[in-house]
Amino acid sequence: MRFMVLVKASQDSEAGVMPDTELLTAMGKFNEEMAAAGVMVSGEGLHPSSKGVRLRYTKGVPEVIDGPFTETKEIVCGFWIIETRSRKAAIEWLKKAPFAPGAEIEIRQVFAPEDFGEAFTPELQAQEERIREKVGQK
Repeated sequence: MRFMVLVKASQDSEAGVMPDTELLTAMGKFNEEMAAAGVMVSGEGLHPSSKGVRLRYTKGVPEVIDGPFTETKEIVCGFWIIETRSRKAAIEWLKKAPFAPGAEIEIRQVFAPEDFGEAFTPELQAQEERIREKVGQK
C-alpha cells in the first residue's frame, strides 16, 4: 500500500526559515532508515506558499491566485510517498519522524488500480501503464 504523507506548514516554514543542521541531520537519518527498509519512495520539501500559485476552476476559466496563502494549517510544506504493508505500518514509521512539538502531518492512502473497479477499463489500465513507464524513464 502506498501512502502520501503531507507535512503541514508552520509560521517558520511559511517565512522561509530553513531547518538547522541538527534537524537536517535527524531527518536525513530518518530518510536513510526508510530508504534502507524499502519504505521511502520519494520525499521533498516545498518552498513557502508566497512562491506558489493556486488555480481555481470556476465557469470553465481557471483563475490564478498568487500566494502567499493565509491559512497555514491548510498549507503543505513537504511530503513523502511511502510504501508499507498497511496503514498501521505507515503510522508506526511516521511516529519515528524527528518533528518538533506542535508539528502536524497527514497520512493519506494512494489509490491503487483495483480501487477504481470496473470504471478502470483495460484500455485505461494500459494508458496508465504507458504513463508510468514514461515517467519512470526520467
